Amino acid sequence: MSRVFNFSAGPAALPTDVLEQAQAEMLDWNGSGMSVMEMSHRGKDYMSIAAKAEADLRQLMSIPDNYKVLFLQGGASSQFAMVPINLLKARDGQKRKSADYLLTGQWSKKAVAEAKRYCEVNLVADTSDSNFTTVPDEAELTFNPDAAYVHYTPNETIVGVEFPYIPDTGDVPLVADMSSTILSRHIDVSKFGVIYAGAQKNIGPAGLTIVIVREDLIGHADPAMPAMFDYKIHADNDSMYNTPPTYSWYLAGLVFARGLKLGGMSAVEEVNKRKAEKLYKAIDDSSFYSNPVDVKCRSWMNVPFILANSDLDSAFIEQAAANGLMTLKGHRSVGGMRASIYNAMPEEGVDALIAFMQDFERTNA
Repeated sequence: MSRVFNFSAGPAALPTDVLEQAQAEMLDWNGSGMSVMEMSHRGKDYMSIAAKAEADLRQLMSIPDNYKVLFLQGGASSQFAMVPINLLKARDGQKRKSADYLLTGQWSKKAVAEAKRYCEVNLVADTSDSNFTTVPDEAELTFNPDAAYVHYTPNETIVGVEFPYIPDTGDVPLVADMSSTILSRHIDVSKFGVIYAGAQKNIGPAGLTIVIVREDLIGHADPAMPAMFDYKIHADNDSMYNTPPTYSWYLAGLVFARGLKLGGMSAVEEVNKRKAEKLYKAIDDSSFYSNPVDVKCRSWMNVPFILANSDLDSAFIEQAAANGLMTLKGHRSVGGMRASIYNAMPEEGVDALIAFMQDFERTNA
């Protein structure tokens, strides 16, 4: 068997050692005689798996005690609705009419569209005129002090644009869709009211969504909404109000434990920064490739690049695949290529991509 380097934006590569551990435990977890997939989520064995996963994530991200960690379903797309449902009355019990949103890409655009079902949306920033290739300078942002919350997407997967700062929203809760940047570096969780993330990029397999929510923002959901959309219901039931995605939760736990073993977020951040710098340097040093994103806000995780001659795109993708470099085709809205270099992408994978790019340029320039 030969493993390829998988540059998919999600579902994305998982660490090989995590997959090997899961393989070894597939039929018999810890002497239980059964697979994790077969366990009752309320049984002693699975409860220990769930508890360890949460404890390891808390340690990995230095999550303060006054935050709940929820392991949910529905992806980030469900959170686009759950955030306004839970937060419009969260500040003082009085329902607020509006929330502030920063529109910087396709995922924040979807969040805005969903929020409009529940409240007025005030666009504090809108970078669509730049084709979402930049983010606003921090000094340009003016927030409504009476807003229910401020929502932004720190990293936009499709275009590969990333905020180089955390917006200062004062007393207004800050909400972040961190689906494609969580666990890529150290962040100060205390600066956020809610962090949510689909698992299928840096955390684990698709089907699991992590929500980290400050306790004072729980318990204010619109009572007309379904129980499954109430953070308090999930918090009070330890994320087991319904049957959770047990195997995805288990695999996420293996990833969290691995992060701690590697040395925590500072060690992971160092590697991710180095991988991104290498790849951007290779692009910038070439007249054959280019990156469309403003240099000050390039993503560490998702690196799009355009060939000078788009007629060569198909050949690039075909030859890259023949060299074990997979899933490099760019999003249809951007074109060209996109290399997603999440935590599980080893540095040698980035090195192999750079070597192939340089060879392809020599042959085709």
